[in-house]
Amino acid sequence: MEGEEISRGEALSREGYKHACHILLYADTSSKLFRKIPIKHIVLMQMRFDGLLGFPGGLVKPSEESLEAGLIRELQEEIGVAVPVTVDDYVSSRLAPSPPLLITHFYTKKMTEAQLLEIEKAAVSKAADHGLEVLGMVRVPLYTMRNGGGLSWFLSHSFISNSRAQLLGALGRLGLVSQGALEEAVRQAEQMRHTHQADLH
Repeated sequence: MEGEEISRGEALSREGYKHACHILLYADTSSKLFRKIPIKHIVLMQMRFDGLLGFPGGLVKPSEESLEAGLIRELQEEIGVAVPVTVDDYVSSRLAPSPPLLITHFYTKKMTEAQLLEIEKAAVSKAADHGLEVLGMVRVPLYTMRNGGGLSWFLSHSFISNSRAQLLGALGRLGLVSQGALEEAVRQAEQMRHTHQADLH
């Protein structure tokens, strides 16, 4: 469940709430999987300490820092690079659907393929949280293979909070995956989850 979307101003005016900022970093690429399947775009997520997929970022303190400054600080800790984030990269704010009182702020930022490669390297070699809060960066497979592999399988995994909805929204809004392909991937992912649950019983 995503939670109610509210304006940035309303989010910052609410008292008693914690704030968390996360970002989707992406780039265009001409690379091909197996030299024949165009990858087209690179989108980064991360495997968290709890085994759930999410986006880089974390808790920020609007009373002491701007949302963007807090996000940059969190990125430095989690991926080893202080990615410059501005208000222009801001996408939305949402109330968490259940306690604790939390507002999530989401950002997207386009970078070059070379910059994303540097982030992937730094996340392993420089990030203070690597192996602790963050178990590694992962690329989102945006293609779908004949056996359902790729985006469908990826979406069948477990995500933290509303990060799956954030991913799907961003892929559509940024034009990284067509709406039809997104809907089909979601449909196949749900089938896979039901099949897996049935196998467990």
